[in-house]
Amino acid sequence: MSTRTSYDPGTPCWVELSGTPDVDASAAFYGAVLGWEIPELPNSAELGGYRRAKKDGQDVAGVSPPMQEGQPCVWATYVSVADADAAVARAGEAGGQTIAPVMDVMGLGKMAVLSDPTGAVIGVWEPGSFAGAELVNDDGGFGWNELGTRDVGAAREFYGAVFDWSVEDQDMGEMGTYHLWKDGDDIRGGMMDITGRVPDEVPSHWMVYFTVPDADAAVETAKSSGGQIAFGPEDIPEVGRFAIVQDPHGATFAVMAPTEETRRNAP
Repeated sequence: MSTRTSYDPGTPCWVELSGTPDVDASAAFYGAVLGWEIPELPNSAELGGYRRAKKDGQDVAGVSPPMQEGQPCVWATYVSVADADAAVARAGEAGGQTIAPVMDVMGLGKMAVLSDPTGAVIGVWEPGSFAGAELVNDDGGFGWNELGTRDVGAAREFYGAVFDWSVEDQDMGEMGTYHLWKDGDDIRGGMMDITGRVPDEVPSHWMVYFTVPDADAAVETAKSSGGQIAFGPEDIPEVGRFAIVQDPHGATFAVMAPTEETRRNAP
């Protein structure tokens, strides 16, 4: 297990549980399911109660209480960029909207939160002293980020303009077509058309997949810890076994027990 210290621009670099109404309860849940510790930071008060989740001493994710009234509890993905202001400008030109403008986070880096033309929310992170997650593609860390959208064409154009991503289509047989986000030869994540696959009220969204050694065990722990199972566990041939979980406060994420080949080829 190695520590990740940098990310190329265009690479998902951080994930965040945003808007949890009870940070301590979330710490207990994710501690049970993913083996995290979520201690208070020395400057948590200055950061509005923000904490960093750790696995084996390495940063894996952010955990934040609501920053405004009525904010839902969701998982968010952040993509590393060389220039946050330029990324926000490109997003606007490509039809996106700015939810949170560029802000300097105490020298750690600059962040902004955007909405793509299909309604999915994505964050951008310009690193300062903090690059992002130290543990990825290993048990307890995030291993995949996936856009679920009802307009693949619009999403393809937007993310191509903002992050210079291209799309490679994969025929998944009965599962239909799956789309890989790519930057040259490097894989950055995935995309799928959720039309007819999820209830109409579910908006376009980015799903965070966390790597686990045993998806079935993670599901059972999630259920016994107050979570609910939205889907699975189910096998994806040659990829791994996964399930979609809803935590006690409604945030949805996935757990994936990847095959050895998937682990070796993780982005």
